[in-house]
Amino acid sequence: MARSWERMVQRNTQQVNKQRKKQGKDSIYASSSKSAAKNSDIFKGRNIVFPVVLMLLGIMFWVVGSIDEARGSGILANWLGVVLYFALAALLFFRRPYLKVERNRVSTIKYNRERWLQAGDIEKITLSRGVVVLKYKGKRKQWIFSKLINRYNTEAMGVRLEEFGKANNIEVVHE
Repeated sequence: MARSWERMVQRNTQQVNKQRKKQGKDSIYASSSKSAAKNSDIFKGRNIVFPVVLMLLGIMFWVVGSIDEARGSGILANWLGVVLYFALAALLFFRRPYLKVERNRVSTIKYNRERWLQAGDIEKITLSRGVVVLKYKGKRKQWIFSKLINRYNTEAMGVRLEEFGKANNIEVVHE
């Protein structure tokens, strides 16, 4: 019974969306996602330090492998390691870290997953010249967004997080 109901809802949704498209309106679910996108600000950075370290490690292994090439053993493994270091460096460089500030929560990518904090879980926001820090309530953990390491626009982030703090009664500290 449940699957047939889901199919019927999906079929009716498709029909309504076709009619709305002919009328020049947005689809049923598009309006809610656009309004959520209007209420959120995304601050993107660029990860530079760690990819450069990986590139240097790849170059180091390439040099060591070319010196040891006289023996001829393990050449394929050496080249595979070098290529994988370069590929990982490129992956981390082109995957940009971000801070997304919504009405009552913030989110970012930590440890290869999207993590978010509700406004009630944030103890204080510390704004400095090149660093923005979000501290959890009751824990030692904190999110650090740095202009030096990840190339964030910390001035714009500070302005938006100050508004976020005022709206959600979070202590904002300027250093």
